[in-house]
Amino acid sequence: MFELPKHIKEVHVYEPGKPIEELEKELGIKNIVKLASNENPLGPSPKGVQAIIEDLKNLNRYPDGNSYYLKKALARHLNVKPESIFVGLGSNEALDIISRAYLRPGKNAVYSEKSFAVYPIVVQLSGADHKIVKAKDNYYMDLKAHLDAIDENTAVVFLANPNNPTGTAFTKKEFEEFLKEFPDDVLLVLDEAYYEYAVGAGFDIENGVEYIYDKNILVTRTFSKIYGLAGLRLGYGVAREEIIADMNRIRQPFNVTRPSQVAGVAALEDKMFIKQSQVVNEEGKKYLYKEFEKLGLNYVPTYANFILVDVGLPTREVFKRLLEKGIIVRAMDGYGFPTCIRVTIGTMKENIIFIDKLKEVLEEMKK
Repeated sequence: MFELPKHIKEVHVYEPGKPIEELEKELGIKNIVKLASNENPLGPSPKGVQAIIEDLKNLNRYPDGNSYYLKKALARHLNVKPESIFVGLGSNEALDIISRAYLRPGKNAVYSEKSFAVYPIVVQLSGADHKIVKAKDNYYMDLKAHLDAIDENTAVVFLANPNNPTGTAFTKKEFEEFLKEFPDDVLLVLDEAYYEYAVGAGFDIENGVEYIYDKNILVTRTFSKIYGLAGLRLGYGVAREEIIADMNRIRQPFNVTRPSQVAGVAALEDKMFIKQSQVVNEEGKKYLYKEFEKLGLNYVPTYANFILVDVGLPTREVFKRLLEKGIIVRAMDGYGFPTCIRVTIGTMKENIIFIDKLKEVLEEMKK
């Protein structure tokens, strides 16, 4: 009798944000505002879209199995060799493949309790053990606790900077102090999915790529966030050549589509769009902070494009009522935040609509 192994049966299936189309059909409402999945509210990179349009005539051809031109563009962008780059289906594929490469029963991975939901999933799928580190009281990541959790069976440590879902970040100086004590025989996976937003906020964040030859480090980034290409599922990892070679042994042939590759090359050059996205994010952040403070709601200051806010009421009920008013946010009870929601910073119009509907929900629930 065939059946799933126990460690795979116990995987907690990732719950994505509700699609706009599904909610429109469900509730019969229009003009829905989706602020659940940390997408770029300005849409996709215009240069990326144009590149796809121009390449559509080639859809009968398989994509370049080595993503040659995209790796070349990324190498130029990051100042590394193309051989130090892995290209995959979002940064999630890099996280999955690195876990399959280096984790197995008897090994363990270290990660924070309030961090990206994919870490426990890929660790569980590998059959390895979890070493979950407690976050600080202010929801910041405890770097020292990560070091303390490492033992002789630790193969991988996952760190997100900025962190999802809290939006918190550690500084370049803090990271360098952490690296001084990080062991040479453990792989550090540094998840920088929101790196460009932290740079746009003027935060003193490390550029993880600069450290890949100092320690065993894999830096993961994505085109899904600031580049606005979430629908293409395009991301990459940067590490020493031998680590990337191990990952390429595992990835599927032709894992990245032609449209994704050409859009990625073009989006890297879309400097005006990136700058505009950073400016819109900072303006929206300031507006939402001010409105949350007027409502007496506590929030975690963010270095990403989302805010974790404590609404002081059961998160599932707040989520449901906002949904009924055409606002999609993220309920955070699954992350251990029973009274918090996570809201993506949208356009100013979307932010204003969200605040208006949130006020209505809070008033209704407090009656």
